[in-house]
Amino acid sequence: MKVIVQIPCLNEEHTLPETVKDIPRTIPGVDSVEILVIDDGSSDLTSEVARHLGVDHVIRHPKRLGYGRAFKTGLDEALALGADIIVNTDGDNQYFGGDIPKLIAPILEGRADLVVGDREVDRLAHFSPFKKFLQHLGSWVVRAASNTEIPDAASGFRAYSREAALRLHIFTNFSHSMETLIQAGRKGIAITHISIRTNQPLRPSHLYRSLWGYLLASATTIIRIYAMYKPLPIFFGIGLGVSCVGLLISGRFLYFYFTGSPHGHIQSLIFAGALLVIGVQIILLGLLSDLIAGVRSIGEEILYQSKKRPPSKDQR
Repeated sequence: MKVIVQIPCLNEEHTLPETVKDIPRTIPGVDSVEILVIDDGSSDLTSEVARHLGVDHVIRHPKRLGYGRAFKTGLDEALALGADIIVNTDGDNQYFGGDIPKLIAPILEGRADLVVGDREVDRLAHFSPFKKFLQHLGSWVVRAASNTEIPDAASGFRAYSREAALRLHIFTNFSHSMETLIQAGRKGIAITHISIRTNQPLRPSHLYRSLWGYLLASATTIIRIYAMYKPLPIFFGIGLGVSCVGLLISGRFLYFYFTGSPHGHIQSLIFAGALLVIGVQIILLGLLSDLIAGVRSIGEEILYQSKKRPPSKDQR
């Protein structure tokens, strides 16, 4: 049983030593624990510091590609290295590495394939009341989109079984946390959560420059990923809403027409007709997107099978 702890990093030369220090190198029931650092185009000495700390593997992007891409690079490399369990943590030392044995326990026991560390946001003193509210709101939206019961959807401290890692595909460059939850929930992957400890922040977040920027990026990611897996409800709902507005305006015109005063309302009829046409087109777009989603799911299954298949003798 091999566990690989991956750490996506961006300019973490000062915080990485604290992060690595808390990662246990021996865990009961685990044969080996390895550390993988993914340097996402840092402008400081993150890669050099990682090697000096004695981490097992270091990968460096020549330029910054985004947290989501760094996570995907780590996931692919960990699978190639033969990881049975992949733990993701942040290089800013936000999460307490000593909780890794507790984090992977549900996977070792066969109870889950994805375990999310719950920071219990309400007890985080450095989070403002408004930020706590937004965290709860975002987690509620992700729970609804993913059909899961995870209380802290934004937590990046997670453990993935090899099976879960093979089935997940990262599309966004922004962040993996919400995307992988929605995917996992929609694919029927067994998910659970455990309470974890956190450390005091050592620096501001690199993930977003402003809270509103983070909200916009998160909302875009949620809508995009949900639309990829459940396009019909989204497009059908929007199309039906637009069509209903068109029908109401049409009803208003018919009322004036049959009461003997149709003059001056022809604009309403034209507008209603345009809305009805747009509504029907949106619904048809939803049907087409649903067919595309079915084709994509077949493609993902083929990709999963190809990744799962051991390499041939010629490839070794």
